[in-house]
Amino acid sequence: MKKHNFNAGPAILPKSVLREASRSILDLHHSGLSVLEISHRSKAFESILEETKSLVKELLNLSDDFEVLFLTGGASTQFFMIPMNFLAEHETACYTDTGTWAKKAIKEASTFGNVSVVASSADQNYSHIPKNLKFPKGSKYLHITSNNTIYGTEVFKWPKTDLPLVCDMSSDIMSRPIPSEKFSLIYAGAQKNIGPAGMTMVIIRKSFLEEAMVRDRKIATMLDYRTHVKEGSMYNTPPVFPIYVSMLTMRWIKAQGGLVAMERRAKRRANMLYREIDENPMFQGTVAKEDRSRMNVCFLAATPQAEAMLSELCAANGIEGLKGHRSVGGFRASMYNAMEMGSVQLLVNLMKEVAAKLG
Repeated sequence: MKKHNFNAGPAILPKSVLREASRSILDLHHSGLSVLEISHRSKAFESILEETKSLVKELLNLSDDFEVLFLTGGASTQFFMIPMNFLAEHETACYTDTGTWAKKAIKEASTFGNVSVVASSADQNYSHIPKNLKFPKGSKYLHITSNNTIYGTEVFKWPKTDLPLVCDMSSDIMSRPIPSEKFSLIYAGAQKNIGPAGMTMVIIRKSFLEEAMVRDRKIATMLDYRTHVKEGSMYNTPPVFPIYVSMLTMRWIKAQGGLVAMERRAKRRANMLYREIDENPMFQGTVAKEDRSRMNVCFLAATPQAEAMLSELCAANGIEGLKGHRSVGGFRASMYNAMEMGSVQLLVNLMKEVAAKLG
């Protein structure tokens, strides 16, 4: 039975990428060595690293003022690494509270300096993205989370601010074009749209790094962004295989037509599923329509019977990972770049079947 992967992450990857990665596990480019065995100091990996960096810069239209880093530790490490590098004890950083991961970032930042939560949708179970932000004078930076995987909201209008903009793009990076000139630092775990778990991509503006660093704080070498910029992500052994698979994935994105094509695909998938949610009396959305995520579609069943029936139909038809997060309940359809329309159509058909039997 064909499987349809709606897991929130680690997530679906293109079949062609999986095939090429599988071949390279046995033999990378007829070298007689697996990609899992090659030295990270070899010319073979040097080429992989440089191509991956080049593809990131090309796809996101990054200027020469940006450095692309490939680190480890996930977005959770960036939650404390950013304020450790950029926020002194007497200084204030602005954060928006739009979900679980934003809340964790706020918690980590508060151990290094002052945090001003300039907007929050917590009182409405994170069902929308707050607008009309106001910032305390002299703030160091603004941190936002562009897509909230658990609650199913996504930022479509970037904040208007003169503050350096820092963004956790873990779950919608490479799904649409972005105005890169607006950002000072972007970070993302790879395991949604760009590769397997184990690699974290950090895109940092060199001028921000030089101007905003906390100069009087002693920072462990491994947690200092300057270390990784200077060493080209090679200060320690990098996550070789995740970087390699990310390179293959970004090759695939480019071949499909780049981020314009990824956004077109994302809109088609999301529109199809949201239309069914809105029209089907057995299901309802959980998010304000203008803030509905294209990556993570959250919805509830109207009755326990409808929830049980859809769950059973999904299991019988090879749909995996549709259960909603425990803090929201219901269902969550995660539809990242490699998701095929046929998988979304199958889910919609099963929802229609539920309505036909119970409506």
